Amino acid sequence: MLRMFLAVTTMALGAWTGTTSGTDATPTPTLSATPSPSPTIACPPALPITGSVAGVTTTSVTISYSIFFRPPCGYDPPMTVSLFASREDAQQWRTPVAEAVSGPERFGTVTIGGLTPDTEYWYRFSDPDGKRDPYMIGSARTTPLASCRATATIDARWGNGFVATVTVRNTGTQPSDRWHVSWRWSGDERVQTVWGGVVETTGADVSVRNASYNGTLALDGATTFGMLVTASAVPDGLTMSCAR
Repeated sequence: MLRMFLAVTTMALGAWTGTTSGTDATPTPTLSATPSPSPTIACPPALPITGSVAGVTTTSVTISYSIFFRPPCGYDPPMTVSLFASREDAQQWRTPVAEAVSGPERFGTVTIGGLTPDTEYWYRFSDPDGKRDPYMIGSARTTPLASCRATATIDARWGNGFVATVTVRNTGTQPSDRWHVSWRWSGDERVQTVWGGVVETTGADVSVRNASYNGTLALDGATTFGMLVTASAVPDGLTMSCAR
């Protein structure tokens, strides 16, 4: 009887075990092999760098710059400022005529020398990795060479004024048909009258241009104008600039 029970139990266990298969087991979750997309960085709708002309001389241009954003939306200094002979060359980054590198500041100035007087240049920016800014293009013109020289002589002085004669000489390379002399007073000087020229004053700034009869000067030719000035103290001398 016991043998028969054990045999039946063994057969029943064998039949139950045989009915279990891989499809009846709990499935194991699998991970996808596709990577998650990287987030897209949205750059603000503004120029990453701007520039403007801070100063010019006959042979140099000084550009001020401001870098507003860091990579990937902007740049890290130092920046290279390239000058081009025309706007078309600047647009195509073609044959720059001069270059200079800025300092480490994000807001600063760059001076480029060795330029030609009275010439227009176009400037652009690029970063240390050679990435060229696609937006900022500006222009600057060097000042012309001085075409005349003005020197003043104080002819008479007294307690509250003086009389001076200014000599204007053509130092250019061709005859001149006009001249313009300017200076700034260092104290309370005021022009009362001018002869041989037409005067304009704005505060301490004074300019005198030629009269109708003495604007034409041959090479190394000269003319004069005079002025009566009031002042609490007569200056030792006057420093003037002259241009056409």
